[in-house]
Amino acid sequence: MFPKPVTTASERPADPADLYAALDLGTNACRLLIAQPKGSQFHVVDSFSKSVQLGRGLEKHGSLSRASIDRTIAALNVCRRKIKHHKVRHMRLVATEACRRASNGDAFMRRITRETGLTLEIIRPEEEARLAVISCAPLVSQHTRQLLVVDIGGGSTELVWIDLSSVAPLERARAIMRLRSGLGKNATGTPFPGAKVVDWISVPLGVATLKDQFDDVKEESARFALMSCHFEELMCDFLPYQLACGGSCGANNAPPRKDFQIIGTSGTVTTVAATHLGLRRYDRNKVDGLRMTSAQIDAVIRQYLALGPEGRRRDPRIGRDRQALILSGVAILQTLMRIWPTDRLSVADRGLREGLLYAMMSADGVLEDGPI
Repeated sequence: MFPKPVTTASERPADPADLYAALDLGTNACRLLIAQPKGSQFHVVDSFSKSVQLGRGLEKHGSLSRASIDRTIAALNVCRRKIKHHKVRHMRLVATEACRRASNGDAFMRRITRETGLTLEIIRPEEEARLAVISCAPLVSQHTRQLLVVDIGGGSTELVWIDLSSVAPLERARAIMRLRSGLGKNATGTPFPGAKVVDWISVPLGVATLKDQFDDVKEESARFALMSCHFEELMCDFLPYQLACGGSCGANNAPPRKDFQIIGTSGTVTTVAATHLGLRRYDRNKVDGLRMTSAQIDAVIRQYLALGPEGRRRDPRIGRDRQALILSGVAILQTLMRIWPTDRLSVADRGLREGLLYAMMSADGVLEDGPI
């Protein structure tokens, strides 16, 4: 088991010169991490996460609503105060799918700067996928020769397939970290020795956008099946999907391979893991790095369907905000587990923010060159 990449609040005040901030404004949530380098990892000093539902109504109207913008501005002002309080000097603040797709996304970025003083950048899908992969590096097994990293977001789902077969087992996690300069390329455009990105895709469906497309289907089992089929249809251009399914839709009947690993990072994946563990209060130390079987994931999905909307809303591991999105999330997850030759999923409680921090610190040379 690899060490965890983050820890709890710092024991003593951090030197502002050592601090880095990473902000991820997604379709559903606004998240901030402030951390300092510690060995080959980082140490969290402060954090913030708020459900802002920025993408609510985006699928229907094509633009961000006034209410969604107001909620997001309020959350970003909290982030600004935290960054100012800690006197952070190194930061990267990014927005993803909702702002990429919205007709008023650029105008919203200007309003954020005007009203909060923060400057956010709308990153491309490739950048989002790369950062998700980097964040998961510590969870890569030494036995893994083929790796699929899946990031189920609110507005899109990123999948990256990486070939590690030419990398020495002890170097496989570090080979993933070298992708900080691009998906398979370094600054000069030369492919990295070792980790090879076979293919990547950004499917324009996440938990919010997939849910919105099938809101008119009232029967939950039917809605779940339709969401799963629709998501799979949009992966036809992903080369590893074509190889797994022989160019046709449906489950892969090949036996599970011990050298193939899927790492899933998202609120959907961590919620499923918390439900499987029976946690009454979420515990990152128990969830991050957990390996779940397909049978265990299917059992949780059946439980969610049996609970119904009101039961899921009362479940403390799902909650009122997430219950409307969890079915679309697990429809995506079950589809992915059905397609590829594995019966296990590695759960990652990490994502874009962690990837941003790793990339910034690594580029600045402040991480020690020790085991990841």
